[in-house]
Amino acid sequence: MDGRPIRIAVPDRIAGSGEIEGDLRLPRDARGLVLFAHGGGSSRHSPRNRMVAEMLNVDRLATLLFDLLTPAEEAVDLRTRQLRFDIPLLAERLLIAGDAIADRPDTGGLPVGTFGASTGAAAALVAAAERPDSVRAVVSRGGRPDLAGDALALVRAPSLLIVGSLDREVLGMNREAAARMSCEVEITIVPGATHLFEEPGTLDEVGRLASDWFTRRLPV
Repeated sequence: MDGRPIRIAVPDRIAGSGEIEGDLRLPRDARGLVLFAHGGGSSRHSPRNRMVAEMLNVDRLATLLFDLLTPAEEAVDLRTRQLRFDIPLLAERLLIAGDAIADRPDTGGLPVGTFGASTGAAAALVAAAERPDSVRAVVSRGGRPDLAGDALALVRAPSLLIVGSLDREVLGMNREAAARMSCEVEITIVPGATHLFEEPGTLDEVGRLASDWFTRRLPV
């Protein structure tokens, strides 16, 4: 497994310009690449996303976990909690990261999928809507796809919405969002799981479902 840190230049809402940091893991003979969008208040160090990413790596899927906000933005968001809900900004960061990865010789030829958790799921879907030729599959974990708004109808990438059976409010939001989508969309309910999938075995099931979805839907 080839792992390496990366830095990506982005326009900064606070400082004018800045960088976001990421961790790229590239298995030998990778069959695809998955960009991770974490939920509000989290980061590329999210233990749940990292666990899922490791399972994808085992199945020869490269992963990029990265901070959606720059350090200056993160400092402001810790006080205001506003930027974590700025879905257009978060989707823009996903697209910038995707462009950066596409320009690299080691990852440029890989088909791309997005994995979003909580508010990051909305960003993943908006990014897919804006780049239908680039984002080929989407997976949401305990996500808020409803926050993608009108972009839901524009998503063309096959989308898997994973929700815990005990996360009833979010499950309702996912069903409403799925009804607005015209692409291939599937809701999978993980029995006994709450919003964070902290119950034994539930996050393993998320990883299995995500790996199967990306493996079957990212073109070789």
